[in-house]
Amino acid sequence: LAGKSPLEEAIVDSLADQYADYRVEIKPWWRTVIGESEGDVVSLKRHDYLSFLLEQLKIDVVLPARDKFLGFITKFLKENKSGFLVGDSVTWVDVLISEHCATMVESFIPEFLDGYPEVKNHIEKVRAIPNLKKWIETRPKTKF
Repeated sequence: LAGKSPLEEAIVDSLADQYADYRVEIKPWWRTVIGESEGDVVSLKRHDYLSFLLEQLKIDVVLPARDKFLGFITKFLKENKSGFLVGDSVTWVDVLISEHCATMVESFIPEFLDGYPEVKNHIEKVRAIPNLKKWIETRPKTKF
């Protein structure tokens, strides 16, 4: 799942690095959602401020980071006609990115993939792989 050649492995690793950079960018929103940050979900509920804060973080932090990251991912998907990010078969970074995006849509921001049809198709392709599909259908349901 790492790629079929040293070059593919390097590209997979570079995509994972891009994902890691994106996750750093959305960290203020993420930490608020899961209740880790100062002014987190628990304390903000007392002030009825949570919805406003999360919406502002979505607008100011998540959506710009998403646009940058998914724009980058879209370029790879358009250039690689297989429907996967690298080469002609699934890699671990395909699974990582598709599951992150699916979780964002299913649990947090339903419009997360609006404007990114290539990424939507990528998620469908990855999630249609028989063993992954079976696991997704039978795994415990969680928000994350």
